Amino acid sequence: MLAGSVFPWRSDNRFRLLVDGPQFFPAMFEAIDRAERRVDLELYLVEDGNCFDGLLEPLLRAVSRGVRVRCLFDGFGCLKLGQANRDRLTQAGIELRLYNPLSLRLKLRNLHRDHRKLLLVDGCIGYVGGTGVTDEFWNPREPAMHWHEVMVEMTGPLLQDWQELFDSQWVHCLKRRIWQLPLPNRAPRIPLLPDGSGLGRVAYSAARQHRDVLLSLLRNLRRAQTRIWLATPYFLPTGKVRRALIRAARRGVDVRLLLTSRNTDHPPVRYAGQRFYPRLLRAGVRIHEYQPHFSHLKMVLVDDWVSVGSCNFDHWNLRWNLEANLEAIDASLSGQVQACFERDFQDSIEIDLASWYARPLHLRLYQRMWGLMDRLLVNIFNRGG
Repeated sequence: MLAGSVFPWRSDNRFRLLVDGPQFFPAMFEAIDRAERRVDLELYLVEDGNCFDGLLEPLLRAVSRGVRVRCLFDGFGCLKLGQANRDRLTQAGIELRLYNPLSLRLKLRNLHRDHRKLLLVDGCIGYVGGTGVTDEFWNPREPAMHWHEVMVEMTGPLLQDWQELFDSQWVHCLKRRIWQLPLPNRAPRIPLLPDGSGLGRVAYSAARQHRDVLLSLLRNLRRAQTRIWLATPYFLPTGKVRRALIRAARRGVDVRLLLTSRNTDHPPVRYAGQRFYPRLLRAGVRIHEYQPHFSHLKMVLVDDWVSVGSCNFDHWNLRWNLEANLEAIDASLSGQVQACFERDFQDSIEIDLASWYARPLHLRLYQRMWGLMDRLLVNIFNRGG
C-alpha cells in the first residue's frame, strides 16, 4: 500500500494547463477516443447529466474497441449517479468500483473520501486537476455556465507513478481501507529537486497516514523568495500553512490568495475561513475574491514551483481524504499558471482592511458563528485522535 511511499522527481515531461470545462473535457474525451489498451478514471463528484453523457460516449466507444476501462468513483461523491447509468457502464464491460460506500456501521468513517481527480490513457497521456463530472463543471448545452477549474495534461515518464498510485488504490479500495493502516512513525521525506527539464512529481495525501502533499507545500512556502500565489475554493488552512503565509509576507514575498466570492457552493465554509482575513491582511497578504463564477481551483505557484490537483490544503481535506497533486518545475507550465492567475486577479475584488472592517453586521455574525462551529468540530475530532 502506498500510504507511506514518496514518489521521486522525474524529468523530461511535458505539461499543458487547460482552463475550464469547455477546454479540458473535449481534450480528455479525445484522449479516450485514441485509447488502444487502457483507460483509468478516478473521480470524486460524478452525477447524471449532460456532462456525464458526454463522458460516457467515448468510454463506451473505447470498451467496444477492446480497451480495458476502469472507473474508480467515490461512494459519496457519486450518489447522484443513477442506477441506470451505472448499469450502462457495467453492462458495456466497463469495470466500476466505489471507494468507501456509505454505511451506518462505519459511523464517522463515512467521512473518509476519495477526492482525487485523475484520467490515465495507455500510459501515454494523463490529466490531473480538480474537476468532477457534473453539469456545474461543463454542460455542452450551456457552455458559458461553468465553475472555474483547471486540469493539467501530462506526457512523459511521470505517468508511470500516476499509474502506480491508481493501481494501488484500485486494488486496496476493496481490501484494507485507509483507516485500517497504521499511522506513520515519522513524516515522509520529500525528495530534493534534481537537475533536468520538465520536472514533475506525484504528491498525494492519504488521510492522516500520509501527507507528503502538505509537507511539500510547507517546505516551498518557507523557502519562497519572490511570490506565493495560492488558489483554493475552501479556505480553511492548517495553522502551519497560515503561519508560513504570514511569515513569507513579512519577509517581503508577494503573497496573494485567490478565494471564492459569494459564488460558492458552501457559504458556511467561506464564512468560517474569513475569520483568518484580518491577521493575514495585517501581515501584508493580498486577498482576492473571484467574481465571475465559483472558483474551484486548487493551484499554487511558489516562485517557479507549481502544485495543481485535488487538494484544497484545508484541515478537513487533509484529515479525511485521499488527494493527489501534480508538482512541477517547468518554465512553460509556470508561465501558463502565472497567466491564469493574472487573469483571475483582474476578475476579482481585492479585500483590504478598510473594506473588511466596514462589512455589515449580518456578515460579522455569520463569520463569527461558522468560525466558532469550525473550531469546535476541529477540536472534537482532534481529541478523538
